[in-house]
Amino acid sequence: MAGSSHGHTPAAWTGVIIAFIGFCAAGAFMVMDQPVGFWAGMGVVLLGGLVGAVMRSMGLGQPKSDHPVHRTTGDREPARAQG
Repeated sequence: MAGSSHGHTPAAWTGVIIAFIGFCAAGAFMVMDQPVGFWAGMGVVLLGGLVGAVMRSMGLGQPKSDHPVHRTTGDREPARAQG
């Protein structure tokens, strides 16, 4: 994935950071045996996905034309010989 710039956008970074914070909070509350805190953390995880999707729809994500799945064979560079 490193060669396709997968996820290197403000929308992706923001969504993942919010989801990570929620995941850490949910894990901490699970260890402390606090179900309400756990579910609140899981809600933050879902919020991260929602924020990322909204930011992508606002134009802060990777354009579909740059996504490697949408390229055709003629758009790719030929493989270089090793050696």
